[in-house]
Amino acid sequence: MIIGVDIGTTVTKAAGFSHDGRPLVSASRRSIVHRLSGGRVEQNLDDVIATVTDVVGEVATKSTEPVEALAITGQGDGLWLRDHHGNATHRPISWMDARASAIVADWRRGGPDSVVQQVYAQTGSGIFPGCHASLLAHLNEYDPSVLEKSAVAGYCVDAVLHRLTGDITVEASDASLPFLDVTRRQYVDEAINTCGIGQWRHLLADPEPPHSLHTLTDDAATALGLSTDTAVSAGPYDLQACGIGSGTQLPGQGTIVLGTTLSCQVITTDRTIDPTSEPAGMWLCTPDPDRYLRVMPSMVGTASIDWVLNLIGAGHEDVAALMRMSPPGARGVRAQSFFSESGERAPFVDPDIRGQFSGMTLSTEPADLVRALYESIAFAARNCFDTLGLPDDLAACGGGIRPREVAQTMANVLGRPIRIAPEDLVGARGAAANAWRSLGAPVSMHDWLSDHFTVDPDPQTQSHYNEAYEKYLSDLSGTRNRA
Repeated sequence: MIIGVDIGTTVTKAAGFSHDGRPLVSASRRSIVHRLSGGRVEQNLDDVIATVTDVVGEVATKSTEPVEALAITGQGDGLWLRDHHGNATHRPISWMDARASAIVADWRRGGPDSVVQQVYAQTGSGIFPGCHASLLAHLNEYDPSVLEKSAVAGYCVDAVLHRLTGDITVEASDASLPFLDVTRRQYVDEAINTCGIGQWRHLLADPEPPHSLHTLTDDAATALGLSTDTAVSAGPYDLQACGIGSGTQLPGQGTIVLGTTLSCQVITTDRTIDPTSEPAGMWLCTPDPDRYLRVMPSMVGTASIDWVLNLIGAGHEDVAALMRMSPPGARGVRAQSFFSESGERAPFVDPDIRGQFSGMTLSTEPADLVRALYESIAFAARNCFDTLGLPDDLAACGGGIRPREVAQTMANVLGRPIRIAPEDLVGARGAAANAWRSLGAPVSMHDWLSDHFTVDPDPQTQSHYNEAYEKYLSDLSGTRNRA
């Protein structure tokens, strides 16, 4: 058995997986997210470590199977600063953080000579407020003493790995944005210097080789209830791990991850950058050195759903019924789901864009708001795939896609059959599959996908959504032009 751990922004999940992909036992714990003034969003490293310790310990205690490895995946981006011992020198700054929005806005000025366009031409990565580039630049300007006392500027997964194993490293998918040349798996120093943070280059750990394994410290093994000879695998980070857990493994296959982030992603062997295109999205290293994951990670995920459900006094268990109560088109209500304080990061970057509903009347019902918001998320996914190229083989996972009515809406908007993973442990499952491969015992993905089901688009509704999508793009263009 391998214990897979998925450290989400708000929930840490773990499950013990057998070699055929069956989750034998699972556990979860909520994490604390601190939402502060000025769009700041932070977590506490000790709290995150505690959630990992709790869920792994619970799974290990409940299971009767021997544990061969611990496989860790988790949220990406943000800035997890720590010292040589793995202790936080600043509370981890979330990928949702907006404190560097003004810096990104300034970096976007200048057209083809702008900072973001130059970095995009150098690495293929877009810059947004919650990524390493802008957050390091913000601290360099406003609190350089934090950087001076730090030894590592990393991410969630490598911060947890550091505490559990004592190793200072970073998995290549995490390191990919925004400074890595993913073809060489090396940082582009020119891109770091373009952002004005070259003096902090030493804080970036070198990416580790694919399929690296680590060993628990004695203290960590005791806390987790595992043997010290338990192998530890870190990464890939959650967006890619969800793709692996959904069976997306070959070039041309794609995945939609509808979680806190709406991630649209496609595996490719061609890493060609058009330096004149919109500087958004990212290219990620994969466990296969000759394959890359092209990702458009929109900010319009389940956080906006949580907001609207709270607004109308409903819960996630009510989503299916609410979607059935409002017909396609939401009785004329249209939405733009840009409710994150840091704006949008894919398929375009706009720190100042904001969400809105339109077309409401006195007869508008709460269900119409829910339907309109889900439709706008599906339109955002289609907009991402307009850039990526819409694959024929498309999987979907994440808590937001679980209601059948939501999956049907996504299939109707995209005009593609969508293969759905039925459980909510897809990220941990993908991390476990990667660990099995690292141990030299790759899984049969055919067996792992045997419990998936497919949602086919409805041709009549699909025609309606083609027209509605054009209205969405027109509304979006008007919003951006006014800004």
